[in-house]
Amino acid sequence: MSKLAKHSRVSVAESYDTLIKKAKMSSERPHPVQELQAISQQIGHDLDTVEFARHMDSVDPLRQLRQEFCYPKMKTLGSVDQSLVDPEEDCVYFCGNSLGICPKKTREYVTVEVDKWEKTALEGHTNGDLPWAWCDEGLDDQMATIVGAKPGEVSIMNGLTVNLHLLLVSFYRPTQTRYKVLMEGHAFPSDHYAVESQIKLKGYNPETAMILMEPREGEHTLRKEDILQTIEDQGDSIALVCFSGVQYYTGQKFDMEAITLAGQKKGCVVGWDLAHAAGNVEVKLHDWGVDFACWCTYKYMNCGAGCLSGLFIHEKHYNNDYPRLTGWWGHQLSTRFEMDNKFHPYPGARGYRLSNTPGFLCPPIKASLEIFQKTSMSELTEKCRLLTGYLEARIIRQYGYPDKNIQNGNIENGTESINGDSSQGPAKHVYVEILTPSDLSQRGAQLSLSFSVNITQVFKELMKRGVVCDERKPKVIRIAPAPLYCSFEDVHRFMKYLDEALHAAHALE
Repeated sequence: MSKLAKHSRVSVAESYDTLIKKAKMSSERPHPVQELQAISQQIGHDLDTVEFARHMDSVDPLRQLRQEFCYPKMKTLGSVDQSLVDPEEDCVYFCGNSLGICPKKTREYVTVEVDKWEKTALEGHTNGDLPWAWCDEGLDDQMATIVGAKPGEVSIMNGLTVNLHLLLVSFYRPTQTRYKVLMEGHAFPSDHYAVESQIKLKGYNPETAMILMEPREGEHTLRKEDILQTIEDQGDSIALVCFSGVQYYTGQKFDMEAITLAGQKKGCVVGWDLAHAAGNVEVKLHDWGVDFACWCTYKYMNCGAGCLSGLFIHEKHYNNDYPRLTGWWGHQLSTRFEMDNKFHPYPGARGYRLSNTPGFLCPPIKASLEIFQKTSMSELTEKCRLLTGYLEARIIRQYGYPDKNIQNGNIENGTESINGDSSQGPAKHVYVEILTPSDLSQRGAQLSLSFSVNITQVFKELMKRGVVCDERKPKVIRIAPAPLYCSFEDVHRFMKYLDEALHAAHALE
């Protein structure tokens, strides 16, 4: 470490805090690259050095949260070529957009429930920290804070698509003049299938009832003004606006508040799939007046593959008479066991439950929510903007197209502001385009990378080096450094392995 870096450590940390405070007070917050460059200049280490990454980790107020997780090692991943890495090192886990990693408390809490079953059998329904008969209750209110909901507006049950179907039964109520559904043209397939099937079930033709928004020619993401204009122009025929909070392929975050307001102003119901948003970006479902939402818990919420999902219904709908599918567990506990076949539902989201909650799926949720309670979505968002800004700057510097720059930032490929020549070596002809918007209000933790070379071999080479990410056809590798457990040094290591992977892929051509 340079003398300048040693001398500046305390003052730079203070200046980092000052930057954040000033930016929060400003109506026009600078792009994080500007903040990172200012820190780089003060500590005397360039952005692409490991010393810079380690400094950022040393002043990260959330750095200890990584210790709450079982972070996979290189040696435990079957896809890794151990000769290319240090087997004892942590892998580079940038796949929280697909499956979050395991909280350390998960095994303990699951074991408690197995022991309870072993020793008490039926009594486990009503005993212990998580009585199986109501193990979701209490956890649902904790989860509500993550999506900006009030107690009672969230319930934990089923899988995401099951919950979406339950909500569509109630909230998609087409008429002869208002029967259309507005959604992304490239929505996640399960969402598309659910909406399409509900339209058919209610006697309409998906070809005429589905309005599928597409980006403008030559663009990768949807413009907010185009969505709002479509709502304004066609809103009188739209029964339901149903988007994802964060688009799974591009990583684009939609302006949920503005779209909800515009849709409801035209008389549309507005619902959201928050699969890639819950635990990733700040959401205020109640305050924004969202009608309904659903999400899975195994991505950024780290509850395990196929774990129970969340369902939100705004309190304004508590006493509606919409059609719904009903089951025993939506019946209030106070009269449930009278067995009189007279349905007395819970008000709100719990009234949509069908069957008893799986007792062994609540312990992972408990373990995850305990970690979220040690921070806040605003703190996670703050780290996320710097972490993805750092990754964005490094990618553009090394692999950016000559005519690409960072919107609202100060970094351009090939300029002095990025310090260095990225045209050396066998991979000099490789360019990487970031499909995810640079505008921070339009993204969370995920950056979707598109390569000027075939991605399949690049992806394989990344896996060999312990980079856990995912490939999505036709041309994207999704990279998601989740702020709960990822570090700036992880980003630095990723860039090293990416360069190695590109060189290896080039050699195989």
